[in-house]
Amino acid sequence: MNKFMKIAINEAKINENNNFKDGGPFGAIIVKNNKIIATAHNTVLENHDPTAHAEINAIRHACKILKTHDLNGCQIYTTCFPCPMCLSAIIWANIKEVYYGNTKEDANNIGFKDQKIYEALNNIENNQEIKFIQIDREQTIKSFKKFENNPNIY
Repeated sequence: MNKFMKIAINEAKINENNNFKDGGPFGAIIVKNNKIIATAHNTVLENHDPTAHAEINAIRHACKILKTHDLNGCQIYTTCFPCPMCLSAIIWANIKEVYYGNTKEDANNIGFKDQKIYEALNNIENNQEIKFIQIDREQTIKSFKKFENNPNIY
């Protein structure tokens, strides 16, 4: 067994051993240069935070430790293929390698709605569950223009 995946599994077992009171059966770790930077498990229930997935928690922790928002050169080991939110965070964090155990289908089979979200993203403009209404763009675009023209960004 991969030594890093074993640690991710142990993170997931924290919830398993606690009768899943903290959250779902997920664990993740961030590795850079063959060194563990951060470990985490799902804390959605404990934190009353639907974004507190193992991958998100690990990314947040790694960014604090490394004092950066850019995790380029890091790998993430996760016990399940990332949900759309976690996949987005991985992309934003600039992580280029994802090692995973369980599949999207495995998550779907135990009641997680990843597949439903993937389907909604494929046809977001026609989503029937969420109403998207654009308002006040002439005001909101002003900050974007200032950002775009700021020479100090990155």
